[in-house]
Amino acid sequence: MNKIGFDNEKYLLMQSTQIQKRIAQFGGKLYLEFGGKLFDDYHASRVLPGFKADSKLQMLFKMKEQAEIVIVINSETIEQAKVRQDLGITYDQDVLRLIDAFREAELFVGSVCLTHFNNQKAAKQFERVLNRQGIKTYHHYVIPNYPYDIDTIVSDEGLGKNDYIETSRSLIVVTAPGPGSGKMATCISQLYHDNKKGLKSGYAKFETFPIWNLPLKHPVNLAYEAATADLDDINMIDPYHLEAYGVTTVNYNRDIEIFPVLNRMFERIYGQSPYKSPTDMGVNMAGNCIIDDEVCREASYQEIIRRYLKALTSRRDDPSADSVVAKIDAIMKNNGIEVKQRRCVEAAREKGLKTGGPAAAIELPDGTLITGKATPLLKCTSAMVLNTLKKLAGISDNVLLLPKAIIEPVCQLKTRDFGGHNPRLHLDEVLVALSISAVTNPLAELAMEQLPKLRGSQLHTTHILSQFEEGILRKLGIEHTSDPVYETKRLYHSK
Repeated sequence: MNKIGFDNEKYLLMQSTQIQKRIAQFGGKLYLEFGGKLFDDYHASRVLPGFKADSKLQMLFKMKEQAEIVIVINSETIEQAKVRQDLGITYDQDVLRLIDAFREAELFVGSVCLTHFNNQKAAKQFERVLNRQGIKTYHHYVIPNYPYDIDTIVSDEGLGKNDYIETSRSLIVVTAPGPGSGKMATCISQLYHDNKKGLKSGYAKFETFPIWNLPLKHPVNLAYEAATADLDDINMIDPYHLEAYGVTTVNYNRDIEIFPVLNRMFERIYGQSPYKSPTDMGVNMAGNCIIDDEVCREASYQEIIRRYLKALTSRRDDPSADSVVAKIDAIMKNNGIEVKQRRCVEAAREKGLKTGGPAAAIELPDGTLITGKATPLLKCTSAMVLNTLKKLAGISDNVLLLPKAIIEPVCQLKTRDFGGHNPRLHLDEVLVALSISAVTNPLAELAMEQLPKLRGSQLHTTHILSQFEEGILRKLGIEHTSDPVYETKRLYHSK
């Protein structure tokens, strides 16, 4: 059984209560910058076992009558067709995905703000798509020397040139499809315009990591550093909070570096700043909801190892990832973390050495290790999953769930009819074949009933999988890593 280290219900209650306090603090209107992922925060669910990936969405649902969503996207990312690597879709497509998800959760999406707008062709086309769907759009522009030229920024020539985003609720959640979208600048722009209009409003920031009231080198915070190694984020003691209150808290370098500038903006807008430190700006209650520190520590060690292995794989085709590998490697060495702590890694490698070919190993939530090897008809992941389903269903290892009479025609279809080079069945193909067999084969049906039990398992392969294969594993709820080696020497690696 997966151990729980985090009280999600307590978190939802504490978080919504804290946000309500901030709304009241600023006279009834709060612009809340939402960092990280709003409804698919799988990193948090991995390092804080018990945290639900959609916790932030559920928290907002509790406040849905007050909440209004403003989605921010940098116009340059639209023009460059920037892609979210975890989803394989462009940022503008992700905005549409976010809108659909919020609406399905009965949350009100008020508008989309196009930042860094300069009449980019692709941005204007995207704006037309939004407008045709009845979604309001606004433009924010590049301000020279932002964020350091305070005199220009806090003026009609700076923030004053931005469109004022019309909102109708007390809690304005400002979110984005990725970093660098301009969430904070959008919030500050709104504060400037509200102040000129004589309206009371305030700003706060909701970032899950780093967790401000955990130690600087706590594994949960180290896992955040590993996750953002490509962004050069560094966890730091908040010197402003320590000076103001004599209390040690943790923040990250970008917020600490920008705080003096941000503070001066607040002073220009309000007359005085409502905050004495970057930590003051945050409303994160996650640290107060950890109920088993050891469970969260172990989960974070595992996340750091996964990040390290993924960085090694990325470096296989992108030498610029050297710095990411070096940073995570340093985190591991400085904290006594070793790859062998991920048990499925050694199991897969040992299987590969014995069989002389691609191999996979899975560690189930109860700690059971099961392996699989590549065969002439099956990929190693396919064989491993079939072995696992038989184990979970209590089916003898000698039983063939998919006889050759079923597998071979599919293999021939792939090679003879589709012109493919690899006859081996991938995981999705095996599961489709198994589900069809389940109509007439009770054992296949019993095996298919075990699929939900794979969720939360850990898998390692001795070779790099395609993005498609990784996507199937993700849908099954399996955390996957691999050795940085391709299965073949071909230059093009598809499904």
